[in-house]
Amino acid sequence: MTPENFERGTIGRLRLHVLPTKRFKTFAVSLYAGVPLTESGVTPTALTPFVLRRGTESYPETIAFRERLDELYGAGFGFDLYKRGDHQIAQFRLDMINDRFVSTDSSLLQAALQLLGEVLTKPALEDGRFRTRYVEAEKMTVTKRIEAVINDKIRYAAERCVEEMCRDEPYRLPAIGRKEDLAAIDAASLFEHYRRWLEQASLDLYVAGDTSLEEVRTIAEQAFRLPDGKPAAYAAPSLRKPRDRVQTVVERLDVGQGKLNMGLRTHIVYGSPEYYAMLLYNGLLGAFPHSKLFVNVREKASLAYYASSRLDGHKGLLTIQSGIEIPNYERAVGIIREQLSSMERGEFGEEDLARTKAMLGSQLREIRDSAFERISFDFGGAIAGVWQSAEQWIEAIDAVTPEQIVEAAGSVTLDTIYFLRDNSGTEASSKEGA
Repeated sequence: MTPENFERGTIGRLRLHVLPTKRFKTFAVSLYAGVPLTESGVTPTALTPFVLRRGTESYPETIAFRERLDELYGAGFGFDLYKRGDHQIAQFRLDMINDRFVSTDSSLLQAALQLLGEVLTKPALEDGRFRTRYVEAEKMTVTKRIEAVINDKIRYAAERCVEEMCRDEPYRLPAIGRKEDLAAIDAASLFEHYRRWLEQASLDLYVAGDTSLEEVRTIAEQAFRLPDGKPAAYAAPSLRKPRDRVQTVVERLDVGQGKLNMGLRTHIVYGSPEYYAMLLYNGLLGAFPHSKLFVNVREKASLAYYASSRLDGHKGLLTIQSGIEIPNYERAVGIIREQLSSMERGEFGEEDLARTKAMLGSQLREIRDSAFERISFDFGGAIAGVWQSAEQWIEAIDAVTPEQIVEAAGSVTLDTIYFLRDNSGTEASSKEGA
């Protein structure tokens, strides 16, 4: 079978990535808009897609916008906000049935891309700015999203750990924005921010389905009326030197279970030759049920309700998450640090390494079964300026040696220990040393 590869082109500031394939009965469309994380911009940037989804120039009322999606045979529309490296990215998604499977004489892909183009460049306005009622309603929506993070203590602890570790870096800022910034935003100020955002964003349009680069280019030239310019590239993330000493941060809230999180700097990023060894390092440490954290912290020592690790390759960070009984803090920290030392010494067996390679390979092969997964995987490479297929990743992972994993382990340094605990006992404090 001939490999299916993305075809690429540009229209002004918009990069095009098209995957011609007959594998799926639908078209999957993703538009990524990324800007650097900034103190002043993170909250209005987060609010912008919430307002854009409310209506367009042709469909200014939200109900009319939703009815238009229904007319496109129930096309799905949504968006996400997240961080990659030192950038805040909004992803707009559309999926719709392929024309060949419905009774229509018009191109559903063309109609969908025209609608997406309007969402991005021709929003519903009043008096030359966003509609006030839409902005105020979506400010409440974002407020609730932020409060939901605070109420989800597992997610809250994970974000607070990163915030403390990166307290003097843009990466500390949450992709959803900050609650305290929302009150100062109104329809006029948000519209001015939106115009600057549209002028500055790195824009990538992905389409996967039974189409071609030429067809998508022709449609996109008419659908996306963007400010003039050339495509903006994503800047490489800033990599900080290790701290002289590990910092420990203790926060007290009304919780019954302690959340012990650790932040580590790997100094290895997506696209570097050592990244495949770092993927295996993370897999052996805490990404899978056979990993050291799960086996030694949760199973053998019975110290944690959950224990895992997560790799952020675009920022060169690795985080460890665990839920523990509060009195077990010191012991849990000790055992987790033992696992980090064990990885540095190369204390992992051939069987565990083979299992980790197999599980990573399985995850990569599953990408082929989802158009949006293929798009997301490819966009990860686009940010780093490195395009490789899942098959190439599998080959590279299989070729990694134990010695290369030990070498990668040597680059990992513990930066921050963050502990969320109850309000009993002495007052909370932040301190250096561990």
